[in-house]
Amino acid sequence: MYKNILLAIDLGHDESWAKALPTAVEYAQKFGSALHLVTVVPDFGMSIVGSFFPENFEEKAIHEAGEKLQAFADAHLPDGLEAHCHVAHGKSYDEILAAAKKLDADLIVMGSHQPGAETYLLGSTAAHVTRFARCSVLVVRG
Repeated sequence: MYKNILLAIDLGHDESWAKALPTAVEYAQKFGSALHLVTVVPDFGMSIVGSFFPENFEEKAIHEAGEKLQAFADAHLPDGLEAHCHVAHGKSYDEILAAAKKLDADLIVMGSHQPGAETYLLGSTAAHVTRFARCSVLVVRG
């Protein structure tokens, strides 16, 4: 049923994957799917903000995120599961949607937590991805 499953992970927040990871692994095993782990390094937004950081900070952050994501995969994924790690750079919801399109994902799996007041006003990453994804999205509540 699913050939490519994308699991969005925020390495800085365990709730982004604690419940979603076992679900994505179970689906991938059941359907013989490839599991794509995607994490997003946020961009600076306005260029003036970037001027406060050391030179090559973003490149180093992306490289470090890749190393952390691979270590995460090695520690949390079962042997024999086809898994691929991807690091994107930009706005989380835009990059998750772009990765899903590029990887031809059939399913996006995301964790979500109980919304706070700011989420009601601005919207959450999971809500944005669910609204605009071209494939099925499974939001796993923590």
